[in-house]
Amino acid sequence: MADTRGATDPAWLREFFTYLRAEKGLSALTLEAYRADILKYLAYLKSRRLAFNPRRPPERQVIQQFLATLQQQARASATIVRLLVSLRGLHRFLKSEDISGSDPTEDFESYKLWKKLPDVLSIQEVERLLRTPDLEAKQGLRDRAMLELLYATGLRVSELVGLRPEQVNWDESYLIVQGKGRRERLVPIGTAALAITRRYLRARGLRPAGIPLFLSRGERGFSRVGFWKVIRRYAQQAGLSKKISPHTLRHSFATHLLAGGADLRLVQEMLGHVDIGTTQIYTHVDRRRLQQVHKQFHPRP
Repeated sequence: MADTRGATDPAWLREFFTYLRAEKGLSALTLEAYRADILKYLAYLKSRRLAFNPRRPPERQVIQQFLATLQQQARASATIVRLLVSLRGLHRFLKSEDISGSDPTEDFESYKLWKKLPDVLSIQEVERLLRTPDLEAKQGLRDRAMLELLYATGLRVSELVGLRPEQVNWDESYLIVQGKGRRERLVPIGTAALAITRRYLRARGLRPAGIPLFLSRGERGFSRVGFWKVIRRYAQQAGLSKKISPHTLRHSFATHLLAGGADLRLVQEMLGHVDIGTTQIYTHVDRRRLQQVHKQFHPRP
């Protein structure tokens, strides 16, 4: 695929990618995804005989029709959502730089229609999952610590498997995590997760500095796929019928915090989301749960 900094790109597109790379800190892979999305968008406009003019962007209805076309082509919901994120980023940038006088994606409420709500576990299901590992075995102790820490902090699986002991502040009960775009954040840890992680470290014994906190074999850490297999095995043992992945515990972490009254901005900070719109999907999940409760218990549903 062409370089995201290609000399053949129009000036406005080069400026947009410079902004994403320098100010947003996006990775090369993410930049390539943005480029693919925008080229798909431009190709659609061309097929409609609409030349893209950054100073006079397409009408809002044109973008809605573009998304509807993708849905008719049976594109995955995640693909459509990602593409819309790319378009919103582009048009927001063009307006903020005074290249364009308007943003057709501003207050684009219909994007919610394309979002697939994440699967979440109930608190009781989380408890069943956490109780499954055998704490009498060193491997079970490690697995319980990983599950507890994942649910207690809402880390991405890549952040969990890359975690090192020196990133844990044992006295103040928080983690120092480097997330996407190398952005550093502090994430509190609950007492239960901290205690089981301490217990696992004592059983693991001393290791050289710099190696991962959680080890699979020898001095090796886990891969993302390796931990996915671990959590899937325990979900089956716990008798959970839902499709479980490491991200399910991240989703459950956020949903349970918001359901308990946590501030959306604080949850955004703990999850490491740049855009609060990404965090807001969990308020939709909770709203769905409230609707189910109302339907089940209200005398006149």
